[in-house]
Amino acid sequence: MVNVSFWKQLWETWDLRIMILLSHFLQIYLIFSAPLRKRMSTPYIFVPMWLAYLLADITANFALGLISKSQWSRRDKSGPFANPALLAFWAPFLLIYLGGPDTITALVLEDNELWLRLLLGLGFQCWAVAYAFFESFPNHNLWLPTVLIFIAGLIKYTERTRALYLASSRPFRNSLLLSDPSPMYKYSGQTIMDFFETEAESPSIRALSDLRVVQCAYGFFEIFKGLITDLIFSFGERSLSRKYFLKRSARDAFLVVEVELNFFYEILYTKVGVVQGKLGYFLRFISFSLTSAASVVFYMLEKSKFETIDIVITYILLLGAIALDAIAFVMVVFSDWTSVALTTSDFPSPIVQFLRTILNVNRKRWPENSKKPRCFSFGMIMNIVRRRWSESLSQYNLISYCLHPRSDRWEKIIGFFGLTNMLDGVKYVKTVEFTTDLRDLIFEELKMKCEASDLVEDLDMAKKVYEARGDMVLRSEGCNDLLPWVEKFDFDDSLLQWHIATELCFNTDEASKVNNIEGGNIRNTENGQEKDFRGLSSLLSDYMVYLLIMQSTMMSTVAGIGEIRFRDTCADAKELFRTIKTDKEQHRLQEKACESILNLTDESLFSNDALLTKKLQDVIDKERDKSVLISAALLAKKLKEKERKKMWEVIFKVWVELLCYAACRCRAYTHGAQLSKGGQLITLVWLLMTHLGIPNQFQISAASGAKEQILQEQILQEAWYNL
Repeated sequence: MVNVSFWKQLWETWDLRIMILLSHFLQIYLIFSAPLRKRMSTPYIFVPMWLAYLLADITANFALGLISKSQWSRRDKSGPFANPALLAFWAPFLLIYLGGPDTITALVLEDNELWLRLLLGLGFQCWAVAYAFFESFPNHNLWLPTVLIFIAGLIKYTERTRALYLASSRPFRNSLLLSDPSPMYKYSGQTIMDFFETEAESPSIRALSDLRVVQCAYGFFEIFKGLITDLIFSFGERSLSRKYFLKRSARDAFLVVEVELNFFYEILYTKVGVVQGKLGYFLRFISFSLTSAASVVFYMLEKSKFETIDIVITYILLLGAIALDAIAFVMVVFSDWTSVALTTSDFPSPIVQFLRTILNVNRKRWPENSKKPRCFSFGMIMNIVRRRWSESLSQYNLISYCLHPRSDRWEKIIGFFGLTNMLDGVKYVKTVEFTTDLRDLIFEELKMKCEASDLVEDLDMAKKVYEARGDMVLRSEGCNDLLPWVEKFDFDDSLLQWHIATELCFNTDEASKVNNIEGGNIRNTENGQEKDFRGLSSLLSDYMVYLLIMQSTMMSTVAGIGEIRFRDTCADAKELFRTIKTDKEQHRLQEKACESILNLTDESLFSNDALLTKKLQDVIDKERDKSVLISAALLAKKLKEKERKKMWEVIFKVWVELLCYAACRCRAYTHGAQLSKGGQLITLVWLLMTHLGIPNQFQISAASGAKEQILQEQILQEAWYNL
């Protein structure tokens, strides 16, 4: 019993101190780690940040409750601390911590919709701090620094609440509807539209400097930021954007889109919306000045009545608050927003010229031909810092998944606790680098789709170019015999069939085994360079299945019953693979699995087109509610009839078209939600397609009655506001 009393007394002595220090160090962790979530897609970054984000508010609220309780207990002098004035001084620091760092206001997009709850919390927490403050009188010799920190904390908490409000869906949409419809941000005295008109009319393609990439990205962000709320745009904006991006290289186009998405991320998930601007700068200066003044006042006051540990904690809080403000200031001045703000004029004032020089706005942001840095080196850190998204592709392979299943008992246990999806991500999902070769080929295909739509005068027909999901490629390549695997199946069925067929062709490609070709690269040949469509096709195939199964919200509008069909296909595949699991080498095991699937089909079918068509129709009828193994095997054998180079080129182009189809049908809100998780290639493709003139985002046809109605509603809302 004595031991229990001892430990209870020890906890009551240190609980508040521990909570306040924990809350402080969580702020330090968040300000540095939060920017990593847009640059890395690993759960080893997101999960600790999720815990820190939740604990930061919980610990601050808990500590504030302890202070209020302690102030009450001081009336009979039974509390662990003898000086209530010090507790009242610590209380406003918790307002600063509840305001959070500049680098994170929302963990996920849905958090922005909770701004009203945070506003209510602001009122309640201010009341709790005021209660602790007045309870400390009449012997409150720390009243002046307490008031100074309280004002600074109120500013911080208000900034976070307003940032969430501005980023929530309805206020964000309304701010766009009520703003000037023609963007008035200027480059060298030109409006954005005039600037891009000049750039688009340039007769030659010029490589963009790193600063110009940031400027162009900001310009397009100002024009197209309504995308995130599903607003539509004029045909003039479509034409201007198309002309500009058709004159860009793949590198420049992707960089512009990456930085543009970075602007979206910072508006939706950080305090940029309230910090950037004259009022934001002024409030930040006031907050920093108040914290510094409070530190000076506390240093000059008599502190002999306080315990040494409490004095040390107070200095940690004061100096830590100053350091956090200083770090936030450095991040702001070296941000893309500041670079854009300082380069709007060709005739800047001497002060702006001085700031341009010391901030080095023309610095190299993306070094050319940089070698891959070693792990845990300074070069690796800088490589991560320069990223605007994860620059990686997640891979999920159906055959590999079926070859390494969990036991039924273990599957039931993790399913009971709802951990299946999370543990599947750890065990079956791998990450590969997004290569420049893949980037260049995707952009080349997108430009071809854009140019193909230009050849069609009827805009409704041009729209069909963007609605293709493999059929346009097959027709243009003269592969009409492959059309049934696109046209006769839903998107999710077709995707799974092409994934399995790609894997079958990949693992049974004898020429690749002989030449030892690595996937995803461009290899040298006697004639120069040959594009490795084989490896790139495999990358896109595994990536699309990852989206279908692990990121089902992104494919919800096109997936149908994809997860059910995936499950049924896996059940058949697992049953089939039970007899072949004899080889310890992974690549041999994969090859044997693919050969067993190919053996499900009859070779005699391929000597007679009529028999093959009849067999495929029978398979379609039977597989309506079952797996797609047999139809995928038929597709693979049909593909293998073609010349090898032609086969892989067709497969790659089909995958690009499937990616485009899924990208432009994924909701903009879902694309925005991925920005805080490292981003996705499908989001970059979606924005590139928009800039290249995807019809669904523009007012292009009188037949689009619903879109015209939305536009009319926008005009009416604007007119009503002006009244």
